[in-house]
Amino acid sequence: MLPKLTENKQEITAKSLETAGHALLLLPVTKSLPEVPGSVELKAAMKRRGLKIDALAKSPVAVQLPGGTLAVYAMLKADASTFEAHEQVRRALILLLAEHPKALTLAVFGEAEFAARAAEAAVYTALVNAVPLPSRKSKTDPVLKSVQLFGHKSADGFARAQALAEGNVLTRSLTVQGPDELTPGVYRKRIKALAKQYGWTVEEYAFDKLKKMGAGAFCAVAQGSPAKDAAIVRISYKGPKKGAGVRGQGSGKTVAFVGKGICFDTGGHNLKPAKYMQGMHEDMNGSAVVLGILAAVSKLKLPVVLEGWVALAENHISPQAYRQNEVITALNGTTIEVVHTDAEGRMVLADTLTLAARGKPDLIADFATLTGSMHHALGSRMSGVFASSSALAHQASRAGISSGERIVVFPYPEDYDSSLDSTVADVKQCSMEGEADHILATRFLSRFVGDTPWLHMDLSGHSCKGGLGAVMSDANGFGVAWGMALLDGLQA
Repeated sequence: MLPKLTENKQEITAKSLETAGHALLLLPVTKSLPEVPGSVELKAAMKRRGLKIDALAKSPVAVQLPGGTLAVYAMLKADASTFEAHEQVRRALILLLAEHPKALTLAVFGEAEFAARAAEAAVYTALVNAVPLPSRKSKTDPVLKSVQLFGHKSADGFARAQALAEGNVLTRSLTVQGPDELTPGVYRKRIKALAKQYGWTVEEYAFDKLKKMGAGAFCAVAQGSPAKDAAIVRISYKGPKKGAGVRGQGSGKTVAFVGKGICFDTGGHNLKPAKYMQGMHEDMNGSAVVLGILAAVSKLKLPVVLEGWVALAENHISPQAYRQNEVITALNGTTIEVVHTDAEGRMVLADTLTLAARGKPDLIADFATLTGSMHHALGSRMSGVFASSSALAHQASRAGISSGERIVVFPYPEDYDSSLDSTVADVKQCSMEGEADHILATRFLSRFVGDTPWLHMDLSGHSCKGGLGAVMSDANGFGVAWGMALLDGLQA
């Protein structure tokens, strides 16, 4: 549960700061330090450290005030991007949240437009980091219970920031759970519980049903698990009827979000070495992003029609596991030559995308921790996106800028298909060389969406050591805010 948020339009007073305990003060960049509560102590601290005023725009400064309050001061540039604002606020809040306070005070200064933007960044960053992620440590730290904001009062109680934080926390909470905690079977029960909470409709395509339907690509991966608890799950959200366009039910337009949900990935017969198997419980992150977006949309009661499709399975090594050189027939009839059993993500997504496309949505966007080559290309601070049209590519880029979740749009030209030519099947699953695998994976997946407008996000930025943007944990929920911004762009 997120902390209780209270707002006060008036600027913070010296007395309020003195009793705050833990406080963040955000100021616009200025040539001289304005007279704000605690400025005397701040000037003394900066003089002692040999810092000029503009240092606050680069690194926040913490000051112990006479009453015992730990106050952190930071400056935000007026033209800072959303990512830059989130990063600056995160760096400041780390100094405060390290002490695990039960209450936190935020204060913003400056003109109304700046104060509103600073407040949004501060509230979101505070809320998204307030909830501890699942842990089985025997000793737990105190939880942040309340956040108080001075200097700005929103029109709706920061509804969007709260919804985004709730969706992001859900995504990260699912992602970090160990493979003994979040098996496909447990995950399915968790989705049903979330459906009751948010009012979703759930339909499950269990392993046996998928086998009868001919979903050979998904079942090839899932058959290695003795539990046989794998499934493709469809989650439907229909918001209140308002207006028209992509957000209006009356328009009949639907967006389908698809997520890879491999709860643990051994690599199968092409077994991963220990270094690369570590952390493979997070290979279901794409599915968690889909659920996070659905949660945020539901919290806001947006008048949109969404379909969530999550492919839940494990990639085990066993006598029943699929093998190299097998030829698999996917749900849409495409025959696939298996080249590497560790390229399981594109296999489960193939049949899941086919199911999503059969519903004839106006857009499919999928999320997957799919290829190591994308991580090599971008590192862990951005994610890669592929778009079926230049218009969608521009929308994806705008969503990245506005959300603070940075993306790079990659091409996937047809001539790369020659690397997937097979002598025994319609297509190879991948190439043994692994060159440009992020592009080859996209070319492979494009065979299963038909003519549906399509975006594919390869989540190289899903985990960044030390945090990323607004989020302090390594697992950062990348994609939730981007997906919400994408929906905004589709409405415009």
